[in-house]
Amino acid sequence: MQPSLADADHRYLWHPFTQMKQWLAEEPVIIAAGEGAVLRDVAGKEYIDANSSIWANLHGHRHPQITQAIKDQLDRIAHSSFLGLSNVPAIELAERLSKLTGLPRVFYSDDGSTAMEVALKMALQYWQHRSQPQRKKFVAFTDAYHGDTIGAVSIGGIHLFHETFKPLTFEVLRAGNIADLKKLLSAEVAGVCIEPLIQGAAGMRLWPTGMLREVRRLCSDTLLIADEVMTGFGRTGKMFACEHEGVTPDLMAVAKGLTGGYLPLAATLATEEVFNAFLGEYAEFKTFFHGHTYTGNQLGCAAALANLKVFEDERVLERLQGQIGALKSRLETCRRLPGVVDVRQCGFIGAIEVGPYRLEEQMGIRICRALRERGVLTRPIGNVIVVMPPYCITEAQLDRIFNTLAQSLAVVI
Repeated sequence: MQPSLADADHRYLWHPFTQMKQWLAEEPVIIAAGEGAVLRDVAGKEYIDANSSIWANLHGHRHPQITQAIKDQLDRIAHSSFLGLSNVPAIELAERLSKLTGLPRVFYSDDGSTAMEVALKMALQYWQHRSQPQRKKFVAFTDAYHGDTIGAVSIGGIHLFHETFKPLTFEVLRAGNIADLKKLLSAEVAGVCIEPLIQGAAGMRLWPTGMLREVRRLCSDTLLIADEVMTGFGRTGKMFACEHEGVTPDLMAVAKGLTGGYLPLAATLATEEVFNAFLGEYAEFKTFFHGHTYTGNQLGCAAALANLKVFEDERVLERLQGQIGALKSRLETCRRLPGVVDVRQCGFIGAIEVGPYRLEEQMGIRICRALRERGVLTRPIGNVIVVMPPYCITEAQLDRIFNTLAQSLAVVI
């Protein structure tokens, strides 16, 4: 007898960031289709995608322009090696990204973690080529999250996620604020890593206004590495969070929304100064020794180009300003809801914190489960409920998200 999809999931799969004992005791939601801000499971039940499929889907599912670009690219080629070869969409996308960010060099990888891993390795090797091999230390901030590869874990500062893997990591200098950063900067620091404006996995924690600008000023003698994996491509109301404070980093990591949330693709962007340090005769071995099988793959780059075209054709950033206001007004209503202790917003990112509850009480998980039962999908960060929908969300769908949240809080708390 053919096992059901749910049975097969329980039998064979291991899900990320999921306690599988709990998962195996539940009926899984199995997504079969989606359109716009709505997902549909195999039973036909519809859900609003209130966290953009982990903060990545920008314009909605099955956007015709991006879907067509992927189909058109498939008619030509999906992937060929980027080692010793180049390809058309990768070149065109690099030019677009360079002009958007003001950073002239683009190195492709697969996801946010690898984009940050690339940045760390570039920074370390840059200083070696600059005859400053003593610069081996990195500064990162308290409660930082930069991904799950080992370098990214090293600069991460969330105990729950990172402590287990500490034996594999390198030592990192940890700053909680500007005063800490001033004390830590020295001729041994290769780079300073920051999530600009807002720390995502820390619970959507906002940095003080002007902090990013001050970090840039203090990093005049070292490399500033901006992790725009979550904040890039409009999430904060501008194309990149760094633009809010007029900051151009030395290295920038982008991923998630790069392809509109369609395909895995990431990029690390660098200044010409960083790039030039790697130029030399073959025998000098100044080559950047890093690469991935699917680096610069045509399919992902075609999706990313279409994503950027949607920004232009639909005037997304201009339209988003109204959406940000609509989110703000609804977030304000949450302050009166039972159990809510704080509400935070950065652009089209909303966070509703309940508490105080111990992590073991799983209050965020329980609230999100109640939301799911009522047709809204999101994922908590501890006691923080994240509302980060696609830009195509309608006013009626926003109302449904927040009405459902109010119902779920009333039931759970």
